[in-house]
Amino acid sequence: MRTAALTPRLRDDALAALRATTEGGPELDVLVIGGGVTGAGIALDAVTRGLSTAVIDAQDWASGTSSRSSKLVHGGLRYLQMLDFHLVREALTERDLLISDLAPHLVKPVPFLYPLENRVWERAYVGAGVALYDTLASVNGRKRAMPLHQHLSRKGMERKFPDLRHDAAVGAVQYWDASVDDARLVSTLIRTAVSYGAHAASRTQVVGLTTTSGGAVTGAELADLESGERFTVRARHVINATGVWTEQTESLAGTEGGLRVLASKGIHIVVPRDRIAGNTGLILQTEKSVLFIIPWSRYWVIGTTDTPWEQDLTHPVATSADIDYVIEHANAVLSRPITRDDVIGTWAGLRPLLQPGTKEGTSSAKVSREHTVASPTPGLTVIAGGKLTTYRVMAKDAVDFAIGSRATTLPSITHKIPLVGAEGLEVLQRQARDIGGRYGWDRGRMDHLLHRYGSLLGELLEIVDEEPALGQPLAGAPAYIGAEIAYAVTHEGALHLDDVLMHRTRLNYEVADKGLGALDEIAAIVAPRLGWDDATRAREIDAYRQRAQAEFAAAEQPDDAAAQAARDVAEDLAPLLPLDADPVRPGTKPGSSPSTPATAGPAGT
Repeated sequence: MRTAALTPRLRDDALAALRATTEGGPELDVLVIGGGVTGAGIALDAVTRGLSTAVIDAQDWASGTSSRSSKLVHGGLRYLQMLDFHLVREALTERDLLISDLAPHLVKPVPFLYPLENRVWERAYVGAGVALYDTLASVNGRKRAMPLHQHLSRKGMERKFPDLRHDAAVGAVQYWDASVDDARLVSTLIRTAVSYGAHAASRTQVVGLTTTSGGAVTGAELADLESGERFTVRARHVINATGVWTEQTESLAGTEGGLRVLASKGIHIVVPRDRIAGNTGLILQTEKSVLFIIPWSRYWVIGTTDTPWEQDLTHPVATSADIDYVIEHANAVLSRPITRDDVIGTWAGLRPLLQPGTKEGTSSAKVSREHTVASPTPGLTVIAGGKLTTYRVMAKDAVDFAIGSRATTLPSITHKIPLVGAEGLEVLQRQARDIGGRYGWDRGRMDHLLHRYGSLLGELLEIVDEEPALGQPLAGAPAYIGAEIAYAVTHEGALHLDDVLMHRTRLNYEVADKGLGALDEIAAIVAPRLGWDDATRAREIDAYRQRAQAEFAAAEQPDDAAAQAARDVAEDLAPLLPLDADPVRPGTKPGSSPSTPATAGPAGT
């Protein structure tokens, strides 16, 4: 396998391959709608079975839920309270597979403390639960990927987490889970699928599903949101993996069947690492769910909330009340309370909550308590629910269901397909000191680069060798070197500044100015590599500035409706198009004005 680079040319080639299915070429075996972690996983599963496969998304890869999670790969300790042992074991198996084999560069072990309050029975109760958690992770026939849990006294707890309030707990149980850059996991899945022959096109929206006279789905009508072109693709199987847009996408087939999905908002705040003294994460029980305080790179991620969302699905926002809620619950156990002034970033994501049952006339397979696969009409498969950790299982179930009896002779093999950047990682890790010395990078920089790129680091080094200045930190964002920005557009499929600051880096929420201080510098690197003229570059800069200002304004509002209204004051945040292009945007039909909603909503995100 030769690792594919997600270039604009490769995207053009993918669109040409899709058009060819109605211009005399063979139809696709599988068309995947939705480029989040589930859709990306489905594309990889399908193409590695030998099926001709394409995956599309109306926005950038991972623009929805899959870039706005808690960034954890975990078994779900809380599910033990529900006695759902099968689900926990499945998730723990997938967690350990990712750490050991599939994506060891992206998924890293993280210790967590479960603080114990002053109750005699709690240590035994929690300890038994965490021991079971460890046991379930040990019965998968694989070598343990995580250390076993430990019981800590109050002094031991304070050594691990000095800023845990002295009277907040009498001790703790330390256990292990893992963290991941969720957006990078998705883009890596896409690159892996493309490397095996899948076609992938972001900013490509499904505006209709084509059907026979009997209602069977035979393909889709697509709109290229970069050019405004509209065309049709034929496919034997269309798989809807659009998360919170599931029902809107189902409706494009003209059927009343399918799955029911509601959106629930969860937000996270970001606090500088030196603001809280601690060497582990924390998991806290709240009156609604759980709250995580997660050590992540140069900062802490704290969240989450769980509230109904009834506004625009494309741009969920964190309100002032959301932020205050998270701060209040974190401060319940912190000896040095944090304030709004300590919060350097936030993000909000929407969970697709699968509702019980299916719509009338739908065949389905309830393969997990967390996710369901269904077919509202022949040719269309829908999957919804689930969690990031079990994306591979969900993908397998979706493809199995779609191809039916063929799954017996074409079984899933993704459990033994490392993602790009995994193979050869250990070699690069051993060479890290020499590489760092050659380019003037310290150990922290090398850890950062290996975590992001794994064995693909060699591709980054080629960029630096060709243009040594790109080996230096960005003046406005020194956590990143210039080559990482160049690589985002030459290898990782970024088409806009928004893609770079939101999903290829985390500058939108990991620095207080949302990356505005580095925006001109980043645009100067991106522009020549995407062939932008001065006018396009200026429009891209202006669009990201408007996005940042809209998010700043939203975070000051008391509720979702007010926050959405504040955000809407800014211009439409959809992808920028050439000046002479027909403005087709998520939620609009080709040729309509940006304010005119499409009847089916933004399918394909």
